[in-house]
Amino acid sequence: MILLFDVGNTHTHLGLANARRVVRQLDLRTSAWSASRMAARVARFVGRAPVDGAVLCSVVPRVTPRVHRLVRRRWGQPCLEFNAQTVVGIRVRYPRPETIGADRLANALAVRHKFGAPAVVVDFGTAVTFDVVDRAGHYVGGIIAPGLAAMTDYLHEKTALLPRIRIREVSAVIGKNTEEAMLIGAVHGYRGLIRELVRELKRELNCRRLPVVATGGYSRLIAAKLPEITAVDPLLTLEGLRLAWQQQGSVPHNRMSTVPFGAPSASGTANDVVMRD
Repeated sequence: MILLFDVGNTHTHLGLANARRVVRQLDLRTSAWSASRMAARVARFVGRAPVDGAVLCSVVPRVTPRVHRLVRRRWGQPCLEFNAQTVVGIRVRYPRPETIGADRLANALAVRHKFGAPAVVVDFGTAVTFDVVDRAGHYVGGIIAPGLAAMTDYLHEKTALLPRIRIREVSAVIGKNTEEAMLIGAVHGYRGLIRELVRELKRELNCRRLPVVATGGYSRLIAAKLPEITAVDPLLTLEGLRLAWQQQGSVPHNRMSTVPFGAPSASGTANDVVMRD
């Protein structure tokens, strides 16, 4: 079994995978890494399953070495750190690939594998991110907007009278109390944001039919009444890490190369950062 770690700003998503799929998943608060109890929680999640390796993507640098130490001490295995330097299975066309969140690259790898190209991933995390795979199957960039919970929490924290709300479906269009009004702005407003950005991406990619795959905490809620989202896959990021592990073993280390954005690659294509593929 392969142990998967997707370390986000709010949650750490754990997964156990075999050669075909992610078979077990658990979400833990990332803040728990600062306490000794996290190691025990991860161990309970794994149970008696044999751990043959581990893959990590992290957007929280202070947590990254703690994951490496845990895997090495508990299971005696190295942990593959998935990022722009170790990415496999997809080419990255981006000026500074080292600035791309590793989870976004994992999403792009998984969506290309499962849904083809072109395709877009919308990840509803602390931020909502759009990641774009073009017709050639290359990661070409994306969009970042404030996350749904971050937006409503900000309203609560920066105002005297607006409450903290639990985000959920709302049928009304005109709020009859403060909480309902906030929910309408959050849920309906977010669907409008997603709809408009997907429309612009279709225009940019010159693609009328575009797979748009939602993942992350509020993906099912927002996708429920948003036909622009064509699929919901809560395990997409973990699936990308599983694919990275599966593919990295067959790729020689000397095949990874990087060229400056705007310079021709070995194939003569400009603006192409060539990663292991």
